[in-house]
Amino acid sequence: MAREYKIEDYRNFGIMAHIDAGKTTTTERILYYTGKSHKIGEVHDGAATMDWMEQEQERGITITSAATTTFWKGRDGKMRRFNIIDTPGHVDFTIEVERSLRVLDGAIALLDANAGVEPQTETVWRQAEKYHVPRMIFCNKMDKTGADFYRSVEMIKTRLGAIAVVMQLPIGAETEFKGVIDLIEMNALIWRDESLGAQWDVVEIPEDMKAKADEYREKLIETVVEIDEEAMEDYLNGIMPDNDKIRALVRRGTIDVKFHPMFCGTAFKNKGVQPLLDAVVDYLPSPLDIPAIKGIDFKTEAEIERHADDSEPLSMLAFKIMNDPFVGSLTFARIYSGKLEKGTSVINTVKDKRERVGRMLQMHSNSREDIEEAFAGDIVALAGLKETTTGDTLCDPLKPVILERMEFPEPVIQIAIEPKTKGDQEKMGLALNRLAAEDPSFRVKTDEESGQTIIAGMGELHLDILVDRMRREFKVEATVGAPQVAYRETITRQHEEDYTHKKQSGGTGQFARVKIIFEPNPEGEDFKFESKIVGGAVPKEYIPGVQKGIESVLSSGPLAGFPMLGVKATLVDGAFHDVDSSVLAFEIASRACFREAAKKAGAQLLEPMMKVEVVTPEDYVGDVIGDLNSRRGQIQGQESRGIAVVINAHVPLANMFKYVDNLRSMSQGRAQYSMTFDHYSPVPSNVAQEIQAKYSGQK
Repeated sequence: MAREYKIEDYRNFGIMAHIDAGKTTTTERILYYTGKSHKIGEVHDGAATMDWMEQEQERGITITSAATTTFWKGRDGKMRRFNIIDTPGHVDFTIEVERSLRVLDGAIALLDANAGVEPQTETVWRQAEKYHVPRMIFCNKMDKTGADFYRSVEMIKTRLGAIAVVMQLPIGAETEFKGVIDLIEMNALIWRDESLGAQWDVVEIPEDMKAKADEYREKLIETVVEIDEEAMEDYLNGIMPDNDKIRALVRRGTIDVKFHPMFCGTAFKNKGVQPLLDAVVDYLPSPLDIPAIKGIDFKTEAEIERHADDSEPLSMLAFKIMNDPFVGSLTFARIYSGKLEKGTSVINTVKDKRERVGRMLQMHSNSREDIEEAFAGDIVALAGLKETTTGDTLCDPLKPVILERMEFPEPVIQIAIEPKTKGDQEKMGLALNRLAAEDPSFRVKTDEESGQTIIAGMGELHLDILVDRMRREFKVEATVGAPQVAYRETITRQHEEDYTHKKQSGGTGQFARVKIIFEPNPEGEDFKFESKIVGGAVPKEYIPGVQKGIESVLSSGPLAGFPMLGVKATLVDGAFHDVDSSVLAFEIASRACFREAAKKAGAQLLEPMMKVEVVTPEDYVGDVIGDLNSRRGQIQGQESRGIAVVINAHVPLANMFKYVDNLRSMSQGRAQYSMTFDHYSPVPSNVAQEIQAKYSGQK
């Protein structure tokens, strides 16, 4: 079977936004207008097609990024293939967003016209910057009270430090929003309400908006000619680019992430979606427009590139694992190069294991179609993979490659969990392992001393939803303990420790002496090991044992047994015995050496500090700030946003549990907040003593 659509006609893109900016509704409308959905699903009644897990429908937030394939005829009459990846907007799910951004070629950033750039928008925007994802902006909810397109344009500059190229102006706002002015064609599009947005009229620009349209078209041209010397020269000589040239320049600037074309509309009221789809074709990249993915040759470890081409060796990245009620475990993968046939054997180069592709599915958000083969640029769901987890590379066994790994954040909160009935213990273990395979920011471990099962994640909501999924999907009822904070420990000063490990009790003895300088690692939170041994005081083959010994105790610090961050160890001297020394002896010596040194090197407890943003009506500002201060919060600043006030603060996670209930009662439900992990910070000594007393008793 040959490829149905040329690779240049593919658009792999996602929709990224703050939690309530209308992302699911926008995706729904896209699926409706591209002919994939016959009944528009409304998030308000829990029927949206992309939100296909039960809880998402209940909570009205999107949790898992479902991938959907659909088709759209561009302005030139040619059909294009869209692979749309839906991403969650709640901060506890940033891992999902980061994962989807990794496999996208472009994105639409959605803004709520009333709120403009919100905290989660900033977080997701920064992640998209990290992966250099070309973005367009859609200012949604233009029909909402307080909608202000021009303020949103300004906020993109001030809050995101980005350049928005305004492509459309709104005609009317709030309940009067009727349509948009197209600044390239210089005409107006007015939607007909009775046709569910399927029809609109192209009319002349309203008289009272002509001056504004001219002004913004001028700004548009000024911005886009800057990326092309010839166009710039013509422009300075009074020669204006024609519409095709403007579109070509907007496309180039968008793909190079120099600026972001901006559109407006209201997905809920079916206005503005079709021009946005045309813009996806016109301005977002195909897999050929973006740099080839880099990887490491599995055998030679040299850096190599894989291009979006069917004739290259197969390489793909698994970006999501999901449990499907009908098919079992599904692995979503993006094919970067080559082609894949059903039944093929591939190699997972991260695990160095072979996998066989059983069924291959093309996903529409909750229906599916079996396919026989897939090509470069495709996003497919594979059934039957046993070893593969998120972030793994799958490729041609004869030309193995490891594509860039994804990085996953460390969990910041943990809770103890146990099944309600003893008989469910094994079932719970299986369920938790299955969920952990799907979500790398969710960890499961057993507390060695208490024997309790501990689950860790990115926030209260994250863990709530996982416990809920366990109940629904795996039929395991569980009891959860109070949330516990993922504290860390570090050292604050340099200390040199000399330690000798000796064991003589008949037979072969053990001997190892190490002298190590421990100090805070100036380069960050990781562990750094260096050896400055000269003259063979410790033979080369024993040095890895020294490093391994220290690393084995980093997971349990001296104060309350929390993992240690930011330690640097330098091996400066030592001694060995010809017969009694071994790697194991040096491992034992360095382990004990570090345990001794950690107590004397100014051990300090660290706690996760969250970046908290509260948006509140002015009447409650005093109460909100007072409350944040009482939680050991440090206020970073405040600003006005329309009639509301935005307060930014850093607050210890330990003091943020159940904050949502407090904030609600304090502001009569009118204030909102969002919270993301920011950094680790030393715990004040009085609080540290309480924590140590609490945890030392447990450990």
